[in-house]
Amino acid sequence: MLKSQAQSRSGLRQYCCCSGVSAALTVPSFRRTNQPASLSGSILLRGMRLRASSTAAAASPGGDEPSKDQAAAPAQAEAAAATPGVAESPSYSPDFIRRRLLVFVGIVIGYSSYYLTRNSLTYTAPVMVADPVLHMDITQIGAMTSIFPIAYGMSKFVSGVLGAKFSPSVLLAGGLMATAVVNIAFGFGTSLAWFCFFWALNGTLQGVGGPCCARILTTWFASKERGTYWGMWNIAHNLGGFAAPLVAGGFAKAMGWKWGMWAPGIIGIVVGIFVLLACRDKPEDLGYPPVEPTDSKPKKKDEKPKADIWGSLLNSVLKNPFIWGMALTYFFIYVVRQGVTSWFVFYLIKEKGIEDAAQAAVRVSGLELGGLVGSLIAGRLSDGLIRNSGGKGGNVGKRVTVVMWYTVGIALALLAFQALPASIPAAVQWFNVFMIGFFLYGPQMLIGLCGAELVGPDSVGASEGFLGWIAYLGAANAGIPLSIIVKEYGWNAYFSTLIGACAVALLLLSPMTKLRSFVQRETARKERLAKEQ
Repeated sequence: MLKSQAQSRSGLRQYCCCSGVSAALTVPSFRRTNQPASLSGSILLRGMRLRASSTAAAASPGGDEPSKDQAAAPAQAEAAAATPGVAESPSYSPDFIRRRLLVFVGIVIGYSSYYLTRNSLTYTAPVMVADPVLHMDITQIGAMTSIFPIAYGMSKFVSGVLGAKFSPSVLLAGGLMATAVVNIAFGFGTSLAWFCFFWALNGTLQGVGGPCCARILTTWFASKERGTYWGMWNIAHNLGGFAAPLVAGGFAKAMGWKWGMWAPGIIGIVVGIFVLLACRDKPEDLGYPPVEPTDSKPKKKDEKPKADIWGSLLNSVLKNPFIWGMALTYFFIYVVRQGVTSWFVFYLIKEKGIEDAAQAAVRVSGLELGGLVGSLIAGRLSDGLIRNSGGKGGNVGKRVTVVMWYTVGIALALLAFQALPASIPAAVQWFNVFMIGFFLYGPQMLIGLCGAELVGPDSVGASEGFLGWIAYLGAANAGIPLSIIVKEYGWNAYFSTLIGACAVALLLLSPMTKLRSFVQRETARKERLAKEQ
């Protein structure tokens, strides 16, 4: 009986190929609606089953067993017949939506806590400099802020490549709890060597977070909705960044700089436990179908199911010139971003007459709120451009266009902030910082999404890791190099450097406004092969 069923499945597959509908039957449907399947779809499927049964002997000469992919074809055919056509935007069952929402909340809160434990030093550092026991100055703080992004970027690269072999949800939660413990340990130190060691270790552990979230997002959200949800996830940067001055800065001022590190660490441990319980790697882990079709092409017996991780890195990432273009753009965007987050508190104190670090931190908190709004709008804008294109042009190129608009906005907002007089009302100053964050975090979010969509699903982690590594090499240049520029040439040179970085980013992006995504390239390739056949 089993042999007869296997022959029927093989016959069905051959029938589908001969009748020119194999593509529709081998790509599973993921749209769930409240309408029943069409009668014609059911009749068509039943007829194909009968036809498959009548031709089973001819389809499987010698009684060979069908391949695994052939055995899966009837289930895929049922899904295709049950939901004819392709929806513009996917829809899902209420149960799936609720479960996906829990996963999404988990990665947003989880990555927010990464940013809380990452930015804790930024808002604790002014209190450390003011502590006569530590004997620290701005150059030593600059050393720590340069060590961190180097360690973080390398970690992001390695974890993005090697992390493909491990559960992203477990790595996300475990990395958060580990970096929380490091923050607590940092608070027990009194020497520069202690601080540098634990802050470098923090950077090494922080690199786990981003690639893990990217992997979870690309498996739970389809491409036509991904920009919106990626933008919504990106508010994690802003939520964590907004909480950092309030938690770290507030505790440091009220209870001493040690509590500026301990409080974020305690929060990170609690949130890490929640992430471990809430998140899952992909819908299939909970019995749901994947949100986008997978390749069901049969493989040869001696063919490896997937390329090794280093082959994936080399072929899909390092040999792609556009990934390098994105990476270099990321480098300069992160010079600006880290330059703003690391030095704006000091700039406000030195140049704008703010009395202490706590007041300056409150004004800088507008950066993160602006970034939250800007990220959401950037994701929606890029998705809107893709939907309105009618399938024409490159999806990645549409997102690149939005990145360029935002980069121009960064430069204009920085010029305005520099031009504001010291006597300007605090609300105006806060709003200007808000607008800098608005324009800054849009490119920071969309470049990562572009990198994920340029490569196949198996290379998303490697792509994000590579982009993150290059980005944080840029962030490292916002530490000691910018501190030297400020000390030797003043704050005008500081702003000129940031605006120059925006100009270079625009030049790098200009050839990439028509880029197609991996899904688009694969679809075009399959259509071309179908026409040739």
